[in-house]
Amino acid sequence: MAAAMTSPATADATRDEQWHLKYLNIKVAHSVTKGSGITVGVVDTGVSPHPDLDQNLLDGKDVISDSTGNGKVDEIGHGTAMAGIIAAHGHGKSSGVIGIAPETRILPVKEEKPGFANAGLNIAPGIEYAASKDVDIINVSLSSAPSLALQRAVMDAQKRDILIVAAAGNRPNDFAIGYPAAMPGVLAVGATDREGKHLPFSVEDNKVGLCAPGIDIETTYLNRGYATSRGTSDATAIVSGAAALVRAKFPDLSAQEVIHRLTATATDVGPPGRDEECGYGIVNIVKALTADVPPLDGAGASEPSSSPPAESSPPAPPQSAPEGEAQTSSVNVPAVVGGIVGVLLLGGLIFSLVVQRRRRRTDR
Repeated sequence: MAAAMTSPATADATRDEQWHLKYLNIKVAHSVTKGSGITVGVVDTGVSPHPDLDQNLLDGKDVISDSTGNGKVDEIGHGTAMAGIIAAHGHGKSSGVIGIAPETRILPVKEEKPGFANAGLNIAPGIEYAASKDVDIINVSLSSAPSLALQRAVMDAQKRDILIVAAAGNRPNDFAIGYPAAMPGVLAVGATDREGKHLPFSVEDNKVGLCAPGIDIETTYLNRGYATSRGTSDATAIVSGAAALVRAKFPDLSAQEVIHRLTATATDVGPPGRDEECGYGIVNIVKALTADVPPLDGAGASEPSSSPPAESSPPAPPQSAPEGEAQTSSVNVPAVVGGIVGVLLLGGLIFSLVVQRRRRRTDR
């Protein structure tokens, strides 16, 4: 998990600290849709009830053995942070944090014990449970080694037309892309900084489809608090929120067509064209919601096309809503292969928490 975390002084301060919302031009996106009618399953450490999430938080499930919980206990804070990035709605007039899709529902699926003692072994049953509840998207901001159980769970979710978004992983803890991010049809996500540059800790691989901001991300945390985090976990949650907006705007699109729309409209960064750092580029939410995107060849197919876009956007942050046609593109996802990837490749947080409840952060 890759993030340093600190806590802003007040709920009001957090809204001002959400730089990624301005970077992604989220106000314009929210004038199109806020994600109503969509449900995202968050397979993680649970999601703690929070004033900024209570309107969107459903009863879920603990898939940990010997547990009968509803997914709403989070001793670690990782799942609560991811849920806030996706679907926080704030509170009061302008307090708290806002998620990418603030009208989207969150189904919390707790698969981890304190200290990550389960080592990702419950990701597969977590995906299975979320799929059984007919969610639209499953966010997996952590990963594990490949297994037949995980492969079956992913394939079953895809047969139900559920989009899985997963973290690529973070160096130095993760030396290679983890699973389920490396699996066919899964949208693997890397992380970029405030200038739109690939972050050195974000794992590079030809299976990466997109990047999103992954540093200094303000979000919900334990005990009704807030925290700042960094990592591909955060970037993954942003892309899950973007996918929720696209599915709300275009309800007839299949999961693979949603991936196609997100990748075809991404803002190219790094080496020209598709690359191992950020795939097709940084997610451009406004363009994904508004651009004229050619349909995916064989729309509705279980695997997306591997053809890259014929034209790339300029290497600049996706601040505005470019108009016109987007070119055909999608995630190139080869078949699952074996290989040891490490026991638990937590895609998101170098989890060192510094609590500063009564004074603003100075470590910008």
